[in-house]
Amino acid sequence: MTTATVALIVCAVYLAITLAAGILPGLKVSKSVAGYVAADRSMNTVLLYFVLGASIFSSFAFLGAPGWAYSRGVAALFVLGYGVIGMVPFYFVGPRARRLGERFGFVTQAELLSHRFQSPLLSVALAVLSVCAFVPYLVLQMKGAGLILETLTDGRISVEMGAAISYGIVLIYVLTSGVMGVGWTNAFQGVFMMIIAWFLGLYLPWKLHGGVGPMFESIRAERPELLVAPGLDGSGNPWPWAAFGSSVLVSGLGFTMWPHLFMKAYAAKSDRALRLTVVLYPTFQVFLVPILLVGFSGVTAAPGVTPADSILPHLLTQLEIPALLVGLVCAGALAASMSSGDSILHAAASIAIRDGVRPCLRGKIADERERSWIRWMVLALTLVAYYFAVVSELDLISLLLAAYGGVAQILPVVIAALFWPRANPRGAVAGLLLGLATNCWFLFRPETRVVEGLHEGVHGLVVNVAVLVLWSLVSPARGEVAERGEAFARI
Repeated sequence: MTTATVALIVCAVYLAITLAAGILPGLKVSKSVAGYVAADRSMNTVLLYFVLGASIFSSFAFLGAPGWAYSRGVAALFVLGYGVIGMVPFYFVGPRARRLGERFGFVTQAELLSHRFQSPLLSVALAVLSVCAFVPYLVLQMKGAGLILETLTDGRISVEMGAAISYGIVLIYVLTSGVMGVGWTNAFQGVFMMIIAWFLGLYLPWKLHGGVGPMFESIRAERPELLVAPGLDGSGNPWPWAAFGSSVLVSGLGFTMWPHLFMKAYAAKSDRALRLTVVLYPTFQVFLVPILLVGFSGVTAAPGVTPADSILPHLLTQLEIPALLVGLVCAGALAASMSSGDSILHAAASIAIRDGVRPCLRGKIADERERSWIRWMVLALTLVAYYFAVVSELDLISLLLAAYGGVAQILPVVIAALFWPRANPRGAVAGLLLGLATNCWFLFRPETRVVEGLHEGVHGLVVNVAVLVLWSLVSPARGEVAERGEAFARI
């Protein structure tokens, strides 16, 4: 059998195991919305660790990060920077959100915030923002999965077909098991891709250059600009420090504000389990180091590969590597894509219905009907993301960075809701909306930025915080909203 055939068989076995790991755990949780969305609040530290880790490190880890190291050099280190600082806010925010969720029955981020500020408009605004941010993130995962299978088969399986196959599997177990299926598949996929990442990061530099040291010596001799901090931009020019620093800052602040990650606080078994997960979480960053070495290994060994995101599968198909190993590596890359895609898809659908549709309806929705609506939304969002995955031409990390600017705008509202009883509901809504508008303006009009290269999310956060703080100082919350603020701050 050819290398491609063996590799495809390995990937097929991996997909079958993932499907089983996704379906079986869902049989143990209740058929309620709380069971589907929050796993009946029963996740322990091990599951939380892999859910939080595997759901964040995705296609950009196995494809986008090596692609940046290959084409933009040390600019790729920004991924390590924001990953290190990104979990810090969750140590303080997560346990309080968990306790509030347990007391009031919250299962989404917007439920907590709209309850605190008594604002259905805030709930709908957060639902729209979340779904809009999730779509490019989900597109990123689908493009990554399709690219892996296309490169592996030398084009016999197209990007479109590869994305359809892998995310057809994701769709089945997300529809069947909800977040518990996501949790167990993430645990399996997380262990798998950690092992593969370290093998690749050590093997490819040795195979192509004789080691990590000689690899960097080769880069310094032929492409020294890639090793000059902070690296290159997408056009091959020096990346401004303002762009590097602000990308780390915005991504770090937005890290735990991703609704699919924030929602896992509600699934935690206890405060201790959640805090322990946060403390252990930076160890998940360790597997990104060898992934960056993969990208650097191709700089002088395989120049001119386009798109840069395909450098990993390109190296695998060009080197004399055992077919079984090629299959395991590609399965590991699929694991990175699917372990984020399933969590994103599940959270986006849950948020769209509970936070976007439900507040606009009169009366309550029956639990069974709401669960059914969430499942239909899972299907709809899969189709929307698949469409954009087929037509979009943006590189993977550019998609991710664009989404982070909007998600970071949620942080001021969360901090105010949990720790500042004086926060004014109108100020919270106005700050969020104006921050988002500012972020979008500078995203699409980069030439108007105050500092060249400064991430659009920074502009949005400045406006967001200023409006929220000033409005609340001039007109502090009163009545029931102020009482809820005091109660939230004490819990």
